[in-house]
Amino acid sequence: LTGTSREQRAFQYLLTHAIPGDPHHILLTFDQWCYHCEHLSCVGPDKGRIVERVLLEQAPLRVLELGTYCGYGTVLLAQGLPPGARLYTIEGDPRHAAVAEKVIRLAGFSEQMVELIVGPSEEVIPRLREKHGLMNANLVFMDHCKRFYLRDLQLLESHQLLAEGATILADNVLFPGAPHFLQYAKTCGKYQGKVHRASLEY
Repeated sequence: LTGTSREQRAFQYLLTHAIPGDPHHILLTFDQWCYHCEHLSCVGPDKGRIVERVLLEQAPLRVLELGTYCGYGTVLLAQGLPPGARLYTIEGDPRHAAVAEKVIRLAGFSEQMVELIVGPSEEVIPRLREKHGLMNANLVFMDHCKRFYLRDLQLLESHQLLAEGATILADNVLFPGAPHFLQYAKTCGKYQGKVHRASLEY
């Protein structure tokens, strides 16, 4: 009725209640909105702890996120990066990207540290090296359309964008599910896999 999207309403709530430049507080405020006002398909705090643990263990210098959405996962990733690291995040929906850009900057992350790229992943991935300077990624976080997981993993492979020993962290592979992606990861012989059990966000 207001003519604004759920994502825009969430951002207005952030502007009113979150502390600018404090990524942790930005995420907490997002969580409050999602628990008490409107559901958003963000990573959320439970699965967020898995992401934080992987970042702590890996300390990746080059991270690629597929599916920025509102920027929740981007802020979560960026706050856990080691000094000098760079995060590239791809969002196919320009309306979501417009909200995410504001969220990322509100959290205090510069364009030098976090680059938001707007466009379909199948078009952006082949241009990452040439146009955006990403030679290869140490960590890839997949949280976009599940039916694109396998296609985009194979695109990353064919364009040699995965660093040796890279980690692929994929959300919601059991529900809504990405069965072809899982099957490929298990049987292609290139990956060691682990399923992290978690509840749905919020």
